[in-house]
Parts: sequence; structure tokens; C-alpha cells
Amino acid sequence: MEDQHVNRLYRQLHGGQDLVYFTVKLKESDLAIGVDAASYSDSHISMCRQELIRLRAQLESYILLHPEFQKSLYPIQLLPSAPTIACVMAEAARLTGVGPMAAVAGAVAQAIGEKLDPMVESVIVENGGDIYINSRRERVVAVYAGQSKFSQRVGIKISAEEQPLGICTSSGTIGPSLSFGTADAVVIKGYPVALADAAATRIGNMINSEKDLPQALQAAQDIPGVTGILVIKNDTMAAWGALELVPI
Repeated sequence: MEDQHVNRLYRQLHGGQDLVYFTVKLKESDLAIGVDAASYSDSHISMCRQELIRLRAQLESYILLHPEFQKSLYPIQLLPSAPTIACVMAEAARLTGVGPMAAVAGAVAQAIGEKLDPMVESVIVENGGDIYINSRRERVVAVYAGQSKFSQRVGIKISAEEQPLGICTSSGTIGPSLSFGTADAVVIKGYPVALADAAATRIGNMINSEKDLPQALQAAQDIPGVTGILVIKNDTMAAWGALELVPI
């Protein structure tokens, strides 16, 4: 299971045959970016890399001034000098009750996606299981839930009208991200993507057994911007909201 995550085989779960995919990596950031074939240009790769460099430099410089931003597990007040991406993360943290770094992957994914939006018809940016999706067609994102029997067997259908949208996943059993719960997968559908990312962490922290699922679904409903949630714990699955599930 560990090797599957490290090799990021789950990236096959949101691949579209009409998309050209490329990766952009920098330090801990590892993005898979899909652009419709008709719009794709090699220049997109260097542009996305430069944008990632810029975003990370802003965050790293801000963290030097405000180390608590990186360490806090709860919402915090920002310094007046905070860059836009830190403000986006802090707002997501405020709405969900977690630390701002819980929103970093989603915030970066959306920022990169929005950089590409004016140049392409369709774009999907995946950053550590957190996805920004904006295209003019229906998409299905399959769910990876480790050893659960539902893993790679159920997908979330997304209509063109719902996009742009965030699909973000937190897991207490897969990957290196900090989680205080043991859910196999908490998938949040919502927007902005930073909000969906932070919400996935918040709800994931609540789940340690199948008995926690009803309470977790209720908590998700109370977060503004969350439109759907799917939770998988062992061989139990629960869902709420505007979520159309399809077999894979």
C-alpha cells in the first residue's frame, strides 16, 4: 500500500483520454496537470513550473516571518504582509477549524489551474490527491481508498455545469499527510479547492471507526462551500450532498 502511494498510481484514476498530462515537481510539491489536447503547448510546462516556484517562494518567505503559520493545527490570524495564497489557506482554515497548512495542496492546485484557465478549454490539476477541475465536459474521478473493497471501484461523476470544482481526499491509512483519524478515504466535493482540502482533513480527523460516519457527514454539512462528501472506512461507505456515484 505504501509503495502504491509513493509511486502515485492513483493518478490514473482521474486521467482523461482527451487530455495531455505532464508533471511539475518542486521540493514537496508534485503536480499532475492535464490539459485538453487541442489547447496543449509545451510552454504550459515551463509556465506552471514558474508559477509553482513563485507560489512556494511566497509561502516560504512568509513562514520565515510567521513560523506559527506552518505549525498551527488551528486557524490563526495573519500578519498584514501575508501573500494571497496564505490568505486563501487561512480563510479555508477559519471555515473548517484546522490549521492553514491543511489547505496548502488545494490552494496550490487551484492557483496553477487558474493560471492555465485562460489558455485552455479543459484543465485538471492534481496535487497529492487534491484536484482542481475545470472543463467543458462531464468527468468521473475514481476513488482510491487503500485496502477497502470500494477502492478503485466507485467514482464521482462531475457535470460540466459544476465546474470549476475541487475534489479533495484525506486518508488516515494512505500516504504521508497528517491525520488524527483512520478513515481509508474522505472525499470532499466543494469550492474553493483550499476549502475542500481543509474540510477533508477536518472530517478525516473525526473518523476512527464506522460508528463515526454519521457524525462526520453532519459536520461536513455545516461547512460553507462543501457540496458533497464520501467517506470510506474499511468496508463501510457513507455519502451526503450533491454527489453522483458511479461504478468503475
